[in-house]
Amino acid sequence: MTEDIEKLTQSLAKKAHSASRELAILDTGKKNAILGRIAELLEQSSDELVSQNEKDLRNGRENGLSEAMIDRLALTPKRIADMTEGVRQVIALPDPVGEEIERSTRPNGLEIRKIRAPMGVIGIIYESRPNVTIDCAVLCLKSGNVSILRGGKEAFHSNLALSEIIRQALVENDVNPDSSALIPTTDREALEHLLRLDQYVHCIIPRGGEGLIRFVAENSRIPVIKHYKGVCNLYVDSEADLELARKIAINAKCQRPGVCNAVENLFVHQDVADTFLPAAAESLVKEGVELRVDSRTRTILEDSSGSNGLKDATEDDYHEEFHDLVLAVKVVGSLRDAIEQVNRYGSGHSDAIVTKSEEHANQFMEAVDSSSVYWNASTRFTDGFEFGLGAEIGISTDRLHARGPMGLRELCTYKYHILGTGQVRE
Repeated sequence: MTEDIEKLTQSLAKKAHSASRELAILDTGKKNAILGRIAELLEQSSDELVSQNEKDLRNGRENGLSEAMIDRLALTPKRIADMTEGVRQVIALPDPVGEEIERSTRPNGLEIRKIRAPMGVIGIIYESRPNVTIDCAVLCLKSGNVSILRGGKEAFHSNLALSEIIRQALVENDVNPDSSALIPTTDREALEHLLRLDQYVHCIIPRGGEGLIRFVAENSRIPVIKHYKGVCNLYVDSEADLELARKIAINAKCQRPGVCNAVENLFVHQDVADTFLPAAAESLVKEGVELRVDSRTRTILEDSSGSNGLKDATEDDYHEEFHDLVLAVKVVGSLRDAIEQVNRYGSGHSDAIVTKSEEHANQFMEAVDSSSVYWNASTRFTDGFEFGLGAEIGISTDRLHARGPMGLRELCTYKYHILGTGQVRE
């Protein structure tokens, strides 16, 4: 079995590497035709996709997945329609391949152009969310990259069905079907083999829980673009519009608590805590949120309807990505204190301030060390679709190459084109 999985993985990687030479020079019209056909097939296959997804949902419930994780896994007609719209947005975006980044002319007359180019073969390792199969394959195809997709066992049937759609679109457009391949096994051994194939694969992007991402980063011979977890924070400033802050808190925590851009920590300035916390806590508890609080918050909430089910927060709670309707709450003494708390507990993903003060907002956005920083808006917008990228291949909290939602340009490297007229170096 071990030898079979190794051969399977190596064969996929070799074929992908060969296909990358063809895909890199494919013209924009052909790439868009493939994506257009993917969109059509998604629409035509909606019922079948929901049916295959039901198998995964049933298995997930039998295996005790939380409701938040079941939500991440679910494919509904609306989500399929959203995926389709995302594909069409990518079609409408400029092709980054061949785009000139900068140009200079040397004293000897050499003209040097810096040009965007595909990375080559990108391995995407992901869990739970089957829409990632489409998002990643489509972005890779448009940016001239071959994708090797390795989804989690939770979405195995959904991913197979989506991968078949991609393959069909490639074949119908006379493009090498190895330009996007799903590893057809959930065996962990396949991942281990993939991470060693640096002669064929140029970049690995893991999407999932911290455990998966650390495993990939620690075991890969291939460069990894990663974010370990999404501990996002919301700070309610002393100058905040408190009703606006309450609405943002509800949205950022409750709209989809299992995703990486949902807030996990709520920090409230002491000057507004007595007024803000009772109303906010009542609304959060009505939404089913469990509040884990510091002593000051507990004191404020003891006599309010938001005190139901309060738990004392531990230090670990403020570092935790709950993936559920759980929120850690703390009262802070100043803007500076809030910034320190956000930088201490956050994961560099997405953080927000609610304030009417432009000065305070600017201080927060400049000092908080995250890929996306918000003023008077929910962190739930950290998303390639919402940023106008069509979709995203991941949200990077790294500092090298790419940061934040990764769209088409972030999937390119660059090369230099040097134009001469016979120059030789003396």
